[in-house]
Amino acid sequence: MLKGFKDFLMRGNVIDLSVAVVMGTAFTAIVRSVTKGIVEPLLAILGSNSQLGLGFQLVPGKPATFIAIGPIVSAAIDFIMVAAVLYFALILPMNTLKKRFARGETKKSEPTQEELLTEIRDLLAAQAKGSAASDGSDRSGDSATDTRRVTANSIAD
Repeated sequence: MLKGFKDFLMRGNVIDLSVAVVMGTAFTAIVRSVTKGIVEPLLAILGSNSQLGLGFQLVPGKPATFIAIGPIVSAAIDFIMVAAVLYFALILPMNTLKKRFARGETKKSEPTQEELLTEIRDLLAAQAKGSAASDGSDRSGDSATDTRRVTANSIAD
């Protein structure tokens, strides 16, 4: 049981995840201070002269009915900034390093449509030649016509 737990902890994903959580938490504090110090005052400019900031009052004269939009916008900006920094500072470089140092992992490319059609044409031509030889008749001209017909029909589709 302890061996399985040790294997789980030593797996690269757990360590990467723990580092990302710590860095994300630390960076979130920086982003929050930027949004509270810069973004929220800019949003307050858009609001009314009251101290409540950007939003609207449901019932005039009752501050408890104020719906604040500023904190929602600030939270969205926080999220976008944290996600962007984590992506560009951690994820993108890590993916680049994984691609650069990947050993022996060559991805087999998929054949193109043209390559597949050429292969089908060649197989049909070989099949037509084989059936002509088994009939004992000379149909070499018919084989070329069949090949052109198959190619024209395949391209038309």
